[in-house]
Amino acid sequence: MTNNRSNNRLKRQFFRDGPDYRFGDQASFDEIKSTFGFKTITLGAWVNKQEQHIAANLLYDALADLTQILSLPPFSIGLRGTLNLAFGSGGQAGVQAHYDSSKRTLALAKNAGGGALAHEWWHAFDHYIAKHMFSTAGAHDFASALWLTQTPRLTHPLNQRLDKLFRLLLLDSSTLEPSDYFKRAALLDKARGIQYYARPQELTARAFEWVIASHPQIRNAFLVDDVLGSELQRQGGFPDSSIAAATLSTTTNYFQMLGAALYRQAQ
Repeated sequence: MTNNRSNNRLKRQFFRDGPDYRFGDQASFDEIKSTFGFKTITLGAWVNKQEQHIAANLLYDALADLTQILSLPPFSIGLRGTLNLAFGSGGQAGVQAHYDSSKRTLALAKNAGGGALAHEWWHAFDHYIAKHMFSTAGAHDFASALWLTQTPRLTHPLNQRLDKLFRLLLLDSSTLEPSDYFKRAALLDKARGIQYYARPQELTARAFEWVIASHPQIRNAFLVDDVLGSELQRQGGFPDSSIAAATLSTTTNYFQMLGAALYRQAQ
């Protein structure tokens, strides 16, 4: 009985509207590893076979949707074979999903990880890209956090576009004061007595998942959920109308340029 309830929780109500990549075929974690370029994939000991089958299909479709939205080649999701994926293993207690920079591992909880995949993938990307954008990047640094205190290398046009995105999200139009987006997040932190929402890596991750959730043709609740129309959005936790269009275009343009470069390299 317990396994059946768990299986139902895993596959329930993950609404999806997007291209059919599998044509009814069952995906496997080996296929996910090879298609999306992960270094390793680890499954928890308590993930049974039926749960593995359900999760593999959900993950395959979600990652394929992510590549479509971002115009990236599928193999790039694994960040040049440096990113590990864990399902039902290696997470944090009470956390639906988590990126561990020390292990370069994106971990999804078995029954609660759905909906947080885009957010956590951004953390992995933000961590990975730091060394390409900053000569001062350490092993655990995130590019968005370094951006506030260090000078990025801007000779490459990709770094120029990412710099533009960080500037939009973290600073006001004068570039001398924090953005309204940052200020609203700081108020959320103050009300909750925490330091979380206003951290640069969280501001940028929420902006990224907002972009993914806003795609006009692809909807995937396993990839991203509880963003549009959410309580957090009403409280100002996501980009508002003043920067929404610029956030969408700047993010999209960056990943389109990155995807085009990766496709050329693969030829």
